[in-house]
Amino acid sequence: MKNDQENTMLDPVRAKLRMIGVTAGAFAGGVLVASGLDWTTRSHASLLQTTGRPPASEVRPVQELSQAFITIAESVTPAVVSIETERAPGRSRRGGDEGDEEGGERGQGMPFPFPFPMPEGHPDMPQQASGSGFLITEDGYVVTNNHVVADADQITVVLADNRHLRARLVGRDPLTDIAVIKVEGTGFPAVRIGRSEGVRIGEWVLAIGNPLDLGTTVTSGIVSAQGRSLNNLIGQNAGANGRWAIEDFIQTDAPINPGNSGGPLVNLRGEVVGVNSAIASPTGFYSGYGFAVPIDLARKVADDLIRYGRVRRPAVGIQVSNVTPEDAEVFRLERIEGVVIQDFPDDSPAREAGLRQGDVIVAVDGARVQRVGQFQRLIATRRPGESVALDVIRYGDRRRVEVRLSEAPATALEAPVAQAPRAAAGASKLGLGVQPISPELVRQYDLGGPAEGLVVTDVERMSVAARNGVGEGTRIVAVDGQAVRDVEGFRRLVERKGPGQVISLRIRFRTGEGSIINIRLPD
Repeated sequence: MKNDQENTMLDPVRAKLRMIGVTAGAFAGGVLVASGLDWTTRSHASLLQTTGRPPASEVRPVQELSQAFITIAESVTPAVVSIETERAPGRSRRGGDEGDEEGGERGQGMPFPFPFPMPEGHPDMPQQASGSGFLITEDGYVVTNNHVVADADQITVVLADNRHLRARLVGRDPLTDIAVIKVEGTGFPAVRIGRSEGVRIGEWVLAIGNPLDLGTTVTSGIVSAQGRSLNNLIGQNAGANGRWAIEDFIQTDAPINPGNSGGPLVNLRGEVVGVNSAIASPTGFYSGYGFAVPIDLARKVADDLIRYGRVRRPAVGIQVSNVTPEDAEVFRLERIEGVVIQDFPDDSPAREAGLRQGDVIVAVDGARVQRVGQFQRLIATRRPGESVALDVIRYGDRRRVEVRLSEAPATALEAPVAQAPRAAAGASKLGLGVQPISPELVRQYDLGGPAEGLVVTDVERMSVAARNGVGEGTRIVAVDGQAVRDVEGFRRLVERKGPGQVISLRIRFRTGEGSIINIRLPD
């Protein structure tokens, strides 16, 4: 009943937000008209007498927006908690299993994901830090960030009514920076979970948390961007498993500071659409940009942690890269967006379904795919065993392929897996030398996989090949779809390309993994 009343109060606000622009326009117009009148000789008292209060009809939309913020704050803040952690003296806090130590030097504008450190005490005393979280069930389950509770020996939850309750760790996932903790009891206030898939840039949002150890704080702003990656910040903190990290953040200008980590990002319907996780700042404090994990992803991770104690991670069985302008030209894409399939691991469900190296995935179950992080998030919100429809473009030909998702094996999450680098090969135009495969070269470069193509044995510094990551030991398998078997044939295929044209190369790395690189030759 309370939720229905809140929605009833908020509906007129959404309907009348458009009038805010009218109000601002009327005010600006009044200023322009007044500036053209000869009022400079009037007394200050006269000006006060002639300046009336704005009409109620013009002020009402702003008042209703303000009331909406009040209603949201009053309904959500009771479910937002402060999280205080302690760890044994001398133990460094880490954002993941192999993460960087908290408080290390970071360059200007780098993101800060860390919880707020409490005032330092004696070095032999337990080390303390604090963050935020929010109750998602009435029986005490709390969602927060992994980096808030990682390595904590003791976790205390402080409720809005100032009750201090000991919490236990249910599970945490360094690869999405989401964790779940639990306090014992019933009848707790819980947030309403919304959807992040429908969030739009420009939409009003509120960030709620406990920044700088000040207590519950509400700030407002808009969604300023979506699909943000933080230079593999989560992957670095996850250490050896970082290759599986997912970064597809919602960006907001609602002020977020250390201590806000783990708190909710809320829309004008009072629904949680994100989990505040990091800021981009040269100082470590708010500088205009905050980042939240989309709630669609956070909810799926939290559900798995509660039900299984771990995240059951669905796998398509492909390595992908973002589409480049050169890719779009070679693969005949209408837009420079999507993800290119570079290679397949063993037992790949995608390959079994008929996908090929070089296919460009442009949609998942009808949802448009623009970048790798978004594609990973769309897949991660599914469950192993489910089927997804992938729209792919194969050299201009669009088709739909059904793929049944497998579960990523635990061993795959315990060891680093190198991402397929963007690489190229060539002759004089590309700045490298090649030789036929021989037993000596196989031993020299410790080559894995099938013995096919030519081996790169020399790369010029600052060449187009070097700038695209080609190293000695890379094998060139095909040029523009044509297999290469000898040096002369390879050079002939490369030399027929003119300045500014794109050359498509299929390569194989020393490990045996394959990739496709589409590279534009210098003018």
